[in-house]
Amino acid sequence: MPDDRDEDEAELFRSAVGPVRRLPEAALPPAAPRPKPRARMAERDEALAREEFRHALDASLSGSGELESGDALSYRRDELPPRVFQRLRRGEISAQEELDLHGSDVREAEALLRAFLHDAREHGLGCVRVIHGKGRRGTDYVDSRGLPVLKNLVDRLLRQRSDILAFHSAPPSQGGTGAVLVLLAPPVRRR
Repeated sequence: MPDDRDEDEAELFRSAVGPVRRLPEAALPPAAPRPKPRARMAERDEALAREEFRHALDASLSGSGELESGDALSYRRDELPPRVFQRLRRGEISAQEELDLHGSDVREAEALLRAFLHDAREHGLGCVRVIHGKGRRGTDYVDSRGLPVLKNLVDRLLRQRSDILAFHSAPPSQGGTGAVLVLLAPPVRRR
């Protein structure tokens, strides 16, 4: 039940303000669009399947499995003459650029390596050096089995790329088994 005092105050207010004109109704601002629905389970399943596929591919590409800290990285495509590969192995082909992955986690190292190789290819570089380390310092560089994480990542990633002609661990004077010299395919000329 309305209070007489409230009604009197409302009447007093209306008389003090005088006649009023009602404003037109303003349209409400548009609501933010709702996000599109995502199939989160399907995304997770796909990510897990990709990871399993990558591990299976990695195991088949590296032959006997994972590399240890003192193992040399070595790969040559069939179209590369053995003499050129020997020159790379001996360190006779000088690296034009260098990437040091020390201190990077796996995801960061992978992104850095992919970007570095892309840039090297774009700039027409023929040979680059990637320093991955031997996996001897701290737990950041080795997995639970004591294997060097970055070294194995570099090996797998380089083997999967079609623009890599060959790679081999650097000679001792250039980093030994903690670095790898990479021979890049020349860029394809567009007509």
